[in-house]
Amino acid sequence: MAAVEIENNVPAEFSYHLLRNALDQFGRNLSDLDPSQYQQVQHKAARSFELESLVLGSDEAKGLVISQSQLDASVDEVASRYTNDEEFEQDLEANGLSKEVLRRALQRELMFDSVMQKVASKSADVNDIDMRLFYEMHSDRFESPETRVARHILITINDDYIENTRQAALKRMDAMLNKLNGRINRFQDMAKRFSECPTAMEGGKLGEVRRGVLYPELDAVLFNMYEGEISQIVESEVGFHVLYCEKIKPGKRLPYTKAAPKILEILQDRRMRNCQKSWLAELQQMSNG
Repeated sequence: MAAVEIENNVPAEFSYHLLRNALDQFGRNLSDLDPSQYQQVQHKAARSFELESLVLGSDEAKGLVISQSQLDASVDEVASRYTNDEEFEQDLEANGLSKEVLRRALQRELMFDSVMQKVASKSADVNDIDMRLFYEMHSDRFESPETRVARHILITINDDYIENTRQAALKRMDAMLNKLNGRINRFQDMAKRFSECPTAMEGGKLGEVRRGVLYPELDAVLFNMYEGEISQIVESEVGFHVLYCEKIKPGKRLPYTKAAPKILEILQDRRMRNCQKSWLAELQQMSNG
């Protein structure tokens, strides 16, 4: 594996950004990239290294210290991905790195994260009005869908068997439906006797289902049935079905008190990210100005 060459005027830590972007974007080491991929990685690495350097040179970075134990843990985490130290060093060398360069690069990364956390901590607090407004404007996030508790009887279509040709299967299902004659108390027994689905062992039990789980043809019928109703014959790609809607469980909205912790997390994260974006934009503007 050929080692990656870094230009003399580029800081050695830049090679870490090259490798990180190569892994993030293509899941490959630098030496495994084709020229086009390497160019894309180099462009992104230049941007991420420039941004990191800008942040580390800011007033907010002054006074921040990364402990040796924190740095050691970060280096050890990377090393743990390899079977032995020799493999670790060989891979570093192949990607234009050494243990010392990796350590400096990880220190920069940890410092960058610390500065961004410090900036995020200055974001405005989330109050109850903000949270209740979010709850009302995004009510769909806190609603559980309607579900149906159902059973079914299936007779499959399989032209390899005379009794399961389409015509024969339909005739058998029709005869079974006539025997059932709408008597819901007999549905489980009929499913055990006639259904060709593994659910027959449990009386045709499909359990509690939501929209979009069953075959589209079954879904459309089931969610238009009333509680306690037995359907007419429904055909799907596997055969003929008869459905029994045992129970309808209406959708319900999660109470605000239970939704509040998640809403707080969402809004705090949003404000922290917006605070970071605004600060970075201002920092870049000052740098360019």
